[in-house]
Amino acid sequence: MKLKQLMAAMAVAGMALPLAAHATDGMFASGYGMTANGMGGAATAMSEDTFGGANNPASMAFVGNRIDLGASLFSPRRSASNTGNNVGYGMGQPGVAFTSPGTSDSNYFVVPEFGINHMIRPNLAVGVSVYGNGGMNTNYSSTNPTTGGHTNAFLGDGNLGVNLMQLIIAPTLAVKATDTLSFGISPLLAYQQFSAQGLQGFEGYSQSPTTMTNTGTDSSTGAGVRVGVMYKITPTVSLGAQYASKISMSKMSKYSGLFPNQGELDLPENYSLGIAWQATSALKLALDYEVINYSGAAGIGNPFVVNNLGQLTSGQFGATDGSGFAWQNINVWKVGAEYQYNDRWTVRAGWNHSQNPVQDSALMLNELAPGIITDHLTLGASYVTDNGNEWTVAYVHAFNATQTAAIPMGLGGGIASTSMYQDTLGIAYAWR
Repeated sequence: MKLKQLMAAMAVAGMALPLAAHATDGMFASGYGMTANGMGGAATAMSEDTFGGANNPASMAFVGNRIDLGASLFSPRRSASNTGNNVGYGMGQPGVAFTSPGTSDSNYFVVPEFGINHMIRPNLAVGVSVYGNGGMNTNYSSTNPTTGGHTNAFLGDGNLGVNLMQLIIAPTLAVKATDTLSFGISPLLAYQQFSAQGLQGFEGYSQSPTTMTNTGTDSSTGAGVRVGVMYKITPTVSLGAQYASKISMSKMSKYSGLFPNQGELDLPENYSLGIAWQATSALKLALDYEVINYSGAAGIGNPFVVNNLGQLTSGQFGATDGSGFAWQNINVWKVGAEYQYNDRWTVRAGWNHSQNPVQDSALMLNELAPGIITDHLTLGASYVTDNGNEWTVAYVHAFNATQTAAIPMGLGGGIASTSMYQDTLGIAYAWR
């Protein structure tokens, strides 16, 4: 494939794929690419597909000529309840009874993936990875089962929920310094869409109440960079490391009263270390350690603090360095195994364990986006066709997680509880 044709394919990929909805390690996917999804997400020291732009750009120098195209059906199941709460206490409406959010109605999303890699020279690769983050989609009914009214759980009008979807296009350049050492770089070009509804009860905490909720879908763009290195220290052991900067996004004017700095929702920086070991001719093991710095992205990580008098002490929503969703940094461990059964079949399994980014003090607010999952079991398999191409399937089960915490007295007191589990089933085809 000529370079001109490759660049055209990159542009088409970015325009053709719909926005993705995927959230397991907070707002990040447990793995990127169907191979990694079968191995608990462990991919920093692996070089089996074209998702180096999401995992480790340096890996693309060892991939060869390849195209991957796939899609997953992602099904998150979210529910929330609150007991003993009078939500209006800190919002100028003392004694207003709280209606629990219940169960979110948005349960199915299609998540596409695309990657391409071309070896311009034996030591130089150029490609692109297209992947998604986000998936913070909730839609709680406004109907009060007790009174039959239509005021939602946060004293807003209509249904309650948010929808965040993000698409990242990562053109990649990777070079082999030696036969065993490679370096790579991927500019991260991001586009996101966001909408919120039913948050009228929080407008008193916003510097711009008219641009906090129910203003339709807004979008923003931004850029960052991912760099990586891969070193094959022996014929059977590989090490990998990658760092991705925070992706600074443009402001969303329709939600300048919700996100800090007049509507900024940036993507957090992250980094990972990995090792892969070809234990036998058929068995490969991989281990990744990842850190996601949610606290460094103001819209996600800035604190949300309400005192006992119902006063917001962490800065108004939308203000410069104002309140956010109070997510904390997390560590993620990913372990996977791959067994080549024969020339046609390869099977995979893995485990992904992350910390919960949602702080107890902000649990009630995070019923809007309950990224509380911590443990995932993954399975996968690949089949090589007669023409040498490859089908790959992967299944991810995120085990049910429940978080319970006291609601601040300034928000009416009581106990908040939210639960979530997820299932993902995907299939991809690779031209090798």
